Amino acid sequence: MAENRQYDNEFKVQAVKLAKEIGQAKAARKLGIPKNTLYTWMKANRLGNLDLGAGTQTPQSAMTLNEELIKLRAQLKEQDKEIRRLKKENEFLEEASAFFAASRLKSAKTKE
Repeated sequence: MAENRQYDNEFKVQAVKLAKEIGQAKAARKLGIPKNTLYTWMKANRLGNLDLGAGTQTPQSAMTLNEELIKLRAQLKEQDKEIRRLKKENEFLEEASAFFAASRLKSAKTKE
């Protein structure tokens, strides 16, 4: 059975830095962690979800302000779309709930 260990953020940051220096597989072996776990942290770093701190971006890997702005606008657009969809679902569920509540009340009265 797989062990479900929790790692603190500092350990993750140091592991990713090590993997960038010596390679992912070698770093995972050296740290005694699964390769997939380290892969997940590397991906989180690439997506901007795991910050390695100041000075860790190279000019080639850093986004320009314009690229970051474009990415954030696209993300905001997707979130707005999702919010609209969820609001429609909630409205539908409220109407359905009211309909079934009224239907149940009506059937209870006819039984009396």
